[in-house]
Amino acid sequence: MPIWWFAAFARDSQADRQRDQQTTGRGTFVPLSFRPGEAFQFDWSEDFAILGGERTKLQVTHIKLSHSRAFLVRAHLLQTHEMLFDAHWHGFRVFGGIPERGVYDSETMFSIGSRTMVERAPQLIASVAGRTGRSTCGSLR
Repeated sequence: MPIWWFAAFARDSQADRQRDQQTTGRGTFVPLSFRPGEAFQFDWSEDFAILGGERTKLQVTHIKLSHSRAFLVRAHLLQTHEMLFDAHWHGFRVFGGIPERGVYDSETMFSIGSRTMVERAPQLIASVAGRTGRSTCGSLR
């Protein structure tokens, strides 16, 4: 056999081995687990709806419990701190309390307008805790 054949065979074999050992691109999945009431995830998107016969841009908030994957979606006309407070308040009201921590994929939501949400968060937490009668939702399944 010619030497070029052996070299090609070796290259192909090595490429096959590397492809078999590769984990990226093969859809490797690492499951996450959360205790009940440990965390929630929050995000928002933009969508359009026909309201009063006119195409209207909506800010759609998504709040989801990490353990049970229970979720609530709300649509708002404007992207404001009130939108964030409203979405959190209704989510925590529906879920029955406030999870231990929130997971946000973007910190830009904390600086809408001239005041940051961090400055106004204590009033949100006090409002939700006062209205639900519970400070956390650790009992949620």
